[in-house]
Amino acid sequence: MVLATANKLKNLLYLSYSGQVRPEELARNEPDLEALAGELTPGFRVLVDLTNLDSMELDCLKGLGRLMELVDKSGVGLIVRVIPDSSRDIGFNILTIFHHPRRPQVITCKSMAEAGKRLGL
Repeated sequence: MVLATANKLKNLLYLSYSGQVRPEELARNEPDLEALAGELTPGFRVLVDLTNLDSMELDCLKGLGRLMELVDKSGVGLIVRVIPDSSRDIGFNILTIFHHPRRPQVITCKSMAEAGKRLGL
């Protein structure tokens, strides 16, 4: 499952991946993500939560790249990723190099509590 929501007051886009994520789920969420990112001001922050992710198919890499490019074009300034188990990271750092040409700051945390502190929430 993929969940995307935004908090305009905090200039924050929240993405949660849980269960087993498939490429078609990422594709279905692209229009929502584009609309949500469009509601935020440049320099917005993204919180990516992989806490409840069981697995993500390797075919998702292309879709993740498109999502990264979308938020990059929308003006993301900071990306905070919650990856409690490093085995759930399917190459986010490598994808970032290729799909975030504006080079936003990226922070990886082990817990949502740590991410909240980093984001000042």
